[in-house]
Amino acid sequence: MVELGIPELTTEQFEEACTAAEKAARKLVLCRVAQKFVEKLDISVEAEGIKPVNFTVEVDLKLSKEVKDVDHQELTDEAVKKAFEAIENYLRKLKT
Repeated sequence: MVELGIPELTTEQFEEACTAAEKAARKLVLCRVAQKFVEKLDISVEAEGIKPVNFTVEVDLKLSKEVKDVDHQELTDEAVKKAFEAIENYLRKLKT
């Protein structure tokens, strides 16, 4: 991720960044696949360090066998990317 020059994050800000990332990833998946076809969707967002802060995002996704027109790996990768975008957007707002 890019160095944004933000101050040290509070515990609350860490939680808000992680929550924003989780929501963004979940929204992307559920916009592409109806919830009834999602058998498992676990999203883990963790933050480590103070300066720099390192975020880790993991998306564990299992779709119903009925879903044939969705590339599982591509959707998972896009969800992770969307989560990191949400973190970056949140951190940029703190800077302003």
